[in-house]
Amino acid sequence: MSVIRIVAAVVLDDDGRLLVVRKRGTTVFIQPGGKVEPGETPAEALVREVREELGAGVLTVREIGHREAPAANEPGHTVEADLFLVELDAPPRVCAEIDELAWVDPHAPGDVELAPLTVGAVLDWVRAQAN
Repeated sequence: MSVIRIVAAVVLDDDGRLLVVRKRGTTVFIQPGGKVEPGETPAEALVREVREELGAGVLTVREIGHREAPAANEPGHTVEADLFLVELDAPPRVCAEIDELAWVDPHAPGDVELAPLTVGAVLDWVRAQAN
């Protein structure tokens, strides 16, 4: 099974909802983020990906852990993700390859199709912070 190394942003609004995005041509909502380019640190890649995908800069970045999960949009692949809690400097908007963004309640995400990384790592982390 191939491994894809990524960085992923955990963005929460004032009501504790989690930002997820859907890339063009897919149905699954994922965390904003992407692959680390050669010569980039994970934090640098995160800032670049957030600017490209959400049209916003990053005010604060806090590393919250490294997780693995089945890749949402690439069957037969696993993602190894460095997760970061991120505060944006502007409201997020749809940019680059992103078709849609959504805010989900971590305790009741509803019928939004979420990536395994979001379900298995991100939502658990966000719920633990609320306790």
